[in-house]
Amino acid sequence: MNRRRVTVAAAAAGVVAGVVGMGVLAMPAGAGPAPVLPAIEPQALVESVLTAKPAAFGGSVDVDNDLGLPGLPGVPAQLTDGDSGLRVWSDGTGKFRVQAPSGDSDKTFVDDGSTAWLWNSAEKTVARFPHGPGEKPEVKDGAVDPVTVAREVVTRVEEFSTVSVDGTARVADRAAYELVLTPKPTEKTVLREVRIAVDAELRLPLRIAVYTNGTNEPAARIGFSQLSVGAQDPALFAFTPPAGAKIVNEADGPSEEEKDKAREALDGVQPVVIGDGWDTVVGTRVRFDKLGELQDEATEKHGKPEGLEGNPQDLLKRLGKPVSGAWGNGVLITTKVGSALVADDGRVVAGAVPEQVLFEAIGQVK
Repeated sequence: MNRRRVTVAAAAAGVVAGVVGMGVLAMPAGAGPAPVLPAIEPQALVESVLTAKPAAFGGSVDVDNDLGLPGLPGVPAQLTDGDSGLRVWSDGTGKFRVQAPSGDSDKTFVDDGSTAWLWNSAEKTVARFPHGPGEKPEVKDGAVDPVTVAREVVTRVEEFSTVSVDGTARVADRAAYELVLTPKPTEKTVLREVRIAVDAELRLPLRIAVYTNGTNEPAARIGFSQLSVGAQDPALFAFTPPAGAKIVNEADGPSEEEKDKAREALDGVQPVVIGDGWDTVVGTRVRFDKLGELQDEATEKHGKPEGLEGNPQDLLKRLGKPVSGAWGNGVLITTKVGSALVADDGRVVAGAVPEQVLFEAIGQVK
């Protein structure tokens, strides 16, 4: 568990992240005439994506979400609606860099192969994540790239999908196959399909888009708008904390007091996974009074972000609508790619599923 502030925004973002599920997804610009490529079997394309040798590259990534959530101050735009962009670089051996601008500030993530760094220019803080060679650091606030997102999606839902290759495309001036994962008829989900453009040469995912039932426009998209394949400047994968920056060693972990407060806020309940594949629902329980106490502590230290007045339950009510059932009363937060149900007693379930599935699943959260 990483050290981090807990605010109303963080609480809301956690619920929204559950709603989104595969949410931070996008498709870039840069289309052109469909290239002519050799035919390939769907399963062979899937295997090539999962086993492709890492490549060195640098490029621009566009994120464009239309999830149907209102924008809230303090909640990342990628979790609601709107456009944003990233710059990403990889040396092909495990070193990585991502820059995510946000207004007048930015976050920069650098993994030099043995230590990952997350620089927040707005707060003048650097989080440090040491890790062993070949290991991936657990960074809760890092940016994502199309390659990582697409591979995770394929791994999680391939077994529960019909997989096909639907022609070809040109993305970021590179020839690509269009890989499509469609839920099997037995799956209960609001998602219609996930489309992944796979680089014909390198087998890198270049773009990924999520489509929901009843619309032809993707609800969530991520992908390269510009891509340069080949060796990158080694200096990109080195990081020196800026002068005056506050450094937090994430390997130290939270204090015992922070652990106790987090356990209290989660009411001592471990998250449970209900169902599988596209139907997966994640459930837990929170204590709103403890979240309120953590909010007050964060406000005292850092001030309250404008627009986030009120307690956690008030903020959730601004995001959703009141509902009730045999399970009790609560708030239903609905997006185009899924929903979250937050009961008044603190039980929470979320997934890319219709609300009735959540009503049934919440009874399994103790």
